[in-house]
Amino acid sequence: MSQIASGTLYIVPTPIGNLGDLSPRAQQVLAEVAAIAAEDTRHSRKLLQQFAINNEVFALHEHNERERAQAVITRLQAGDSLALISDAGTPLISDPGYVLVQQCREQGLRVVALPGPCAITTALSGAGLPTDRFTFEGFLPAKPQQRRKALADLVAEPRTLVFYESPHRIVATLQDLEEVFGTERKMVLARELTKQFETYLSGSIAEVAAQVNADANQQRGEFVLMLSGAPATEQQADVQTGLRTLQLLRAHMPLKKAAACAAEIHGLRKNQLYQLALEHDNT
Repeated sequence: MSQIASGTLYIVPTPIGNLGDLSPRAQQVLAEVAAIAAEDTRHSRKLLQQFAINNEVFALHEHNERERAQAVITRLQAGDSLALISDAGTPLISDPGYVLVQQCREQGLRVVALPGPCAITTALSGAGLPTDRFTFEGFLPAKPQQRRKALADLVAEPRTLVFYESPHRIVATLQDLEEVFGTERKMVLARELTKQFETYLSGSIAEVAAQVNADANQQRGEFVLMLSGAPATEQQADVQTGLRTLQLLRAHMPLKKAAACAAEIHGLRKNQLYQLALEHDNT
């Protein structure tokens, strides 16, 4: 029996490697909707053919999403059921779809998100790093100076850090991680998840970088990089240094502005410094 509702946008995750990960529910939705919006129609048609799904497929990607969103909404309002897929994994997670889903919500249209493959959760579940709290940073900037600045802003972050990276930048990014975080921070590199040559490399940043540099095969594929959060002692030292800077700045500017400036200087959260300053004033 069909479970497809008219006028509904379905967010459908697709395999990140292993075709067996396309769930029966996802297959049913893709087979029964009126049409499928895909990031790359050529890539997606090959996937759909594997499951004998021959529905209409049209392109919706980061370069045309804003101009095509209204056409998709018009179809939904007319009663069509549509599916959104990306090249691999869960749509909207470092992939297009945010603009469309936001506009559907604003128009009161129904959006149904299916659970399924996602490189972030797959990598974390197999990494052996703390997963009770983590922050996903997506792809780091391509330019070295901007990449190192983005990493420097995260040095004191206590949560596990998660990044995506591409093969042509993996060596340079590992070098920047060593430069910014030091050689001893624990990390795990996950490569080619769910595919034949799936690999997890774990150890210090220096150890993982050495393994990748020594083996060209470990520089191929798609990567998820995961770093342990800053040790508690390190975090506390950074916060205390930031608080001292804030107190010096307060002689020249209001507390909120001083907190913002001190946070930017030390890569800390301004709200945290602001609250600590208030607590200090009340003691």
